Amino acid sequence: MTLIEPIRQNPQHTKKYSSPLRLWHWGNALVICGSLITVLINSTLSDRINITKVVQNELNHGGITVSAKQAGSISHTLSGQVWKIHAYFGYALAGLLLLRLVMEFFQQADQKLIRKIKAAYYHYKATKANRKLYQHELTVKTIYAVFYLLLIIMAITGLFLAFEDLLAPYKAIRHTVKEIHGFCMYFIIAFIVIHLIGVYLAERRGSAGIVSDMINGGKA
Repeated sequence: MTLIEPIRQNPQHTKKYSSPLRLWHWGNALVICGSLITVLINSTLSDRINITKVVQNELNHGGITVSAKQAGSISHTLSGQVWKIHAYFGYALAGLLLLRLVMEFFQQADQKLIRKIKAAYYHYKATKANRKLYQHELTVKTIYAVFYLLLIIMAITGLFLAFEDLLAPYKAIRHTVKEIHGFCMYFIIAFIVIHLIGVYLAERRGSAGIVSDMINGGKA
């Protein structure tokens, strides 16, 4: 069985990465970074226990006496504002994921992720020459597929938590959903680290231009 390559009308104008895919990539990167930053802020700067102590001490020094409960209420409000921003990033992520699924149907055949995975698998199985190269390609594409799956889980669990009042009948599983949401976050962070290291190494080992290709499209 031979691999059927798509027919291109104007190969000299064909881009390695389409404009919609590039815009999606950078938009998704910004949204994920923004979401992770809000988590970091609420885990450090606006941590409820730390903020409660800071608020209580500062007000006491100013001659205003407040109880720990009152100070805790203020810290809860501050933390809640950060989580609202986190939720907005979550809505944006869900929207971008939906857009990516739609794009997968309208992308050129050779730019579709599923087709790339199938092509890499076919070459890995059918070709003995450069087997390591095709194995690397298959591994990279599979990791991307897992990353998309993690984003989908993050989006679904995040939306559940954002609309938990409307999903009252499922309140019993809220804790589990929250645990899954937080657990997936660590895998997302791991992917980002691996991705950045991989790009850096590739730029230094003969695959220079990866970043610029994702900006200007590159040449297919």
